[in-house]
Amino acid sequence: MWSDLFHPDISIIEKIIRPVIVYFFLVIGLRLAGKRELAQLNNFDLIVLLILSNTVQNAIIGNDNSLAGGLIGAMTLFAVNYLVVRFLFKHPELDRLVEGDPDVLIEGGEIKHDRLKKELITLSQLEAAAHKQGFASLEEVDRTVLEPGGTFAFIGKKPSTEVARHNEILARLDQISKELAALRAARS
Repeated sequence: MWSDLFHPDISIIEKIIRPVIVYFFLVIGLRLAGKRELAQLNNFDLIVLLILSNTVQNAIIGNDNSLAGGLIGAMTLFAVNYLVVRFLFKHPELDRLVEGDPDVLIEGGEIKHDRLKKELITLSQLEAAAHKQGFASLEEVDRTVLEPGGTFAFIGKKPSTEVARHNEILARLDQISKELAALRAARS
């Protein structure tokens, strides 16, 4: 029983090669699938990632369920990722090729429908992402970028000069009201 825990059922070389192959397959597969897959915009994206993780787990461990086999596989994945990250850091042109470029989805308040179509993102999915970041609607957004890692970066529109002045006056009036209330309370 204890020997099954610490002795892999397959060779150590195979335990090292399997995760390396799966790692590079996933890097290529996720790059081809696009940023949308990483953004997990709906339940289907999440389901695909969950099933994918279970499928590649089987590819990594094979018939081996030993603790030692699992630890060898995990250490191999950490080592490969460590090496790849450092290699890509030293070679930014390859990093851009692997990671991809950010996509501007809204520029100057104008929605780039061709970019949404390219990334397979619906207007309602973009709106939901904006809501998660505190925007009531896309009307409030000046610029949106879909980053290579699948995250959205929203930048709100700046208020017009007239609106900014109006807000400043309201803030000052509020401050004056608070000061008057404090003076009245001090006299009482």
